[in-house]
Amino acid sequence: MQVDFGRTAQDYVKHRAGFPERFFQRLSRDGVLRPGLRAVDLGTGTGTVARGLARLGCQVTALDISDSMLAGARELATGEGLSIDFRRAPAENTGLPEASVDLVLAGQCWHWFDRPAAAREAFRVLVPGGRLVIAHFDWVPLPGNIIEATEQLIHEFNPAPVGPYLHFGQGSGVYPAWFKDAAGAGFVDLESFTFDVSVPYTHEAWRGRVRASAKIGASLPPEQIARFDAALAALLAERFPSNPLAVPHRVFALLATRP
Repeated sequence: MQVDFGRTAQDYVKHRAGFPERFFQRLSRDGVLRPGLRAVDLGTGTGTVARGLARLGCQVTALDISDSMLAGARELATGEGLSIDFRRAPAENTGLPEASVDLVLAGQCWHWFDRPAAAREAFRVLVPGGRLVIAHFDWVPLPGNIIEATEQLIHEFNPAPVGPYLHFGQGSGVYPAWFKDAAGAGFVDLESFTFDVSVPYTHEAWRGRVRASAKIGASLPPEQIARFDAALAALLAERFPSNPLAVPHRVFALLATRP
């Protein structure tokens, strides 16, 4: 089934929470981020990572292949008064000069790329000593929780496999296969970190967040999306009446260095 996140750009802009501030603080503490750093955000989507980098004083180039996503990202960045160079380009062929950037970051998107090609391209554009960061911010399904119930409903409406995401993470939010990707491209000094956070969502926001997912808004026809949304609203009212919801998430990041 074809996935097009451009179809759900409006919900994506409004409802998908970006990486928490603690993620950027951890990278800063570890010396990965600093003001003036030349950074590239691959698969930027609505620019949540790019904006986080720009707030910390990085010089940010943000790439995506979806014009509608880039339009939303530009609007959000302008609203914050942030200067970010948004460009339409794939992660595997950025068009950037060789050895021209200090940091390449891919947030919540690595699984959609031709991963070996993207890793080689990151290696090419980084200066010696530059860092590649592959990161995820996943909801965490647990027995009986809101995530498990939501995923079961998603499967009822769209049982077809969509993308490789769950295959690599196994629903755990941790991605061991990415280490092989980075090492195969020549990166060294691989390390990782992970931590959990609880993200508040109102019922309306959670419905928007789920609509802006690969198996719903990015792949189903409008009439099925509407039926799914009504079913999710009923599920929330019956089984998870607390409003806002406390939705468990896990941050995972792989850090690698270009020798």
